[in-house]
Amino acid sequence: MIDKICAKLTQKIRKEMPEIDDERAEIIMYGLQIIIGEIPKGLIILAIAYFLGIFKLTLISVLIIAPYRCVSGGVHMKTHIGCIIYTLLLYSGSALLGKYLILEGSTKLIVGLTIWIFCMTMIKLYAPADTENVPILRKKERLQKQILSYIILTVEFIIAIFIPNTTIAGIIIFGDFIQTLTITRLAYNITNNKYGHEIYASN
Repeated sequence: MIDKICAKLTQKIRKEMPEIDDERAEIIMYGLQIIIGEIPKGLIILAIAYFLGIFKLTLISVLIIAPYRCVSGGVHMKTHIGCIIYTLLLYSGSALLGKYLILEGSTKLIVGLTIWIFCMTMIKLYAPADTENVPILRKKERLQKQILSYIILTVEFIIAIFIPNTTIAGIIIFGDFIQTLTITRLAYNITNNKYGHEIYASN
């Protein structure tokens, strides 16, 4: 449904602007799909979070994980339903883990440090993890996003270790861990994604 709407909007835009070629039309349609698709997806996810009783925690989870995801990248689902399920698991799943799996004292320190080391290693190997639709080809941009991934992850984990609120600490630790899993080659293979820079670099 969303794809059809975006296709019609793209056709209208091309009629109004004949200078738009096929390549630019694809970029426009992809942008429309993201914009139009994000609105209902966001509403559905927030509605589910509300009925689960974790509306506020899901919003907090988004604020914590989204900046890290923006720079580190990660897999994208092929369908809108798959995207909704994936996003729900990422944000509301992290909220639930933070709420019910309490990390305190030395346990929080050990778990947090172990996950931080794992995440830093995965950033070194895979971040920024791009896709076929939105490849990151410029070396400078890739380096900038990788450095930002290191910084954001480390700052958030420092906050998680010292913040007295165990729920927020858990959301940070579990949420950033789940997000980091989405940039790995295993996650890309399971979801049938491909790293954009690898595809275009080989052509």
